[in-house]
Amino acid sequence: MSADDNVATVKGIYDAFGSGDVQAILDQLTDDVDWAAVAEGDAAPWYGQKKGKDEVAGFFESLGETVDVLNFEPESFATSDDEVMVKLSFSMKAKQSGLELSTTLMHYWHLRDGKVDVYRGTEDTAETQRILAG
Repeated sequence: MSADDNVATVKGIYDAFGSGDVQAILDQLTDDVDWAAVAEGDAAPWYGQKKGKDEVAGFFESLGETVDVLNFEPESFATSDDEVMVKLSFSMKAKQSGLELSTTLMHYWHLRDGKVDVYRGTEDTAETQRILAG
């Protein structure tokens, strides 16, 4: 697949996230996908490494149970063959505490034969812990 095809796949995943279509996201992943929110500690239930589509579905379930996404806006894409890096503007509100966080996320995507086989996401873990702890 071309770099442009891979960016289109990632953009499609973001569109599916925006509409809450987790199945459309899972359809763009390899069966053995390696998915991780790169974070220290376990302040958020979506932190840690997930293997396979079932565990990735759990990632989205725990995210949705814990926070409301207020803003999710990809700002820039960088690519090289089978890798895509994305800078995003992101805001969320913790359901339990009502506290909000606006931050920048960085996402790394690796694609194999047009499907995501590795994902890594970063966030400000201290700020996430702050709003979740209330």
